[in-house]
Amino acid sequence: MARRYDTNDATDRTTGLREAASAVRRGELVVLPTDTVYGIGADAFSSEAVADLLEAKGRGRNMPTPVLIGSPNTLHGLVTDFSELAWELVDAFWPGALTLVAKHQPSLQWDLGETRGTVAVRMPLHPVAIELLTEVGPMAVSSANLTGHPAPEDCDAAQEMLGDSVSVYLDGGPTPGNVPSSIVDVTGPVPVLLREGALSPDELRKVVPDLEVAN
Repeated sequence: MARRYDTNDATDRTTGLREAASAVRRGELVVLPTDTVYGIGADAFSSEAVADLLEAKGRGRNMPTPVLIGSPNTLHGLVTDFSELAWELVDAFWPGALTLVAKHQPSLQWDLGETRGTVAVRMPLHPVAIELLTEVGPMAVSSANLTGHPAPEDCDAAQEMLGDSVSVYLDGGPTPGNVPSSIVDVTGPVPVLLREGALSPDELRKVVPDLEVAN
């Protein structure tokens, strides 16, 4: 039976975050609020948990799961060949609605799907998400919806779709926005905008003027 906690209540928030952290460490799934939409998350380093996440969503390995982190410093252990331009994007837009696709460290023991040696990573601007990520480390997190359905902006919608496949729901109320993060590929010499979301090309070009936009 899934458990749900109201993170706007101080007592419930403390209990919920503790229970969510324990669930993640056991390899179970949790739902958490972010600054875009609600996400379903698992320990990024547990291949079984990530597989369970994909199964819960009805999503294939050809759509790898992004990773959320609680601090830019965590990047040092996750990515390689991270350019100065990439760090400038981090400095300007993290925490926030910018996902960066970078080359991951080849030594990492994880299986996020068919990533071809890359990882999509983001630091969300949401206190509940940051607190959980700080406690448990990097999490594989995807929007908390069944594939093909709208991404949920509140916990009710997420629970209606995912039910008892999730152990702990952290209810933070409606999310601040329903626009997904913008995705920028920083694996090459010039950053490439793969998906326009909350951040427009013009906003991004204030930091990286040579930004290209994928067709």
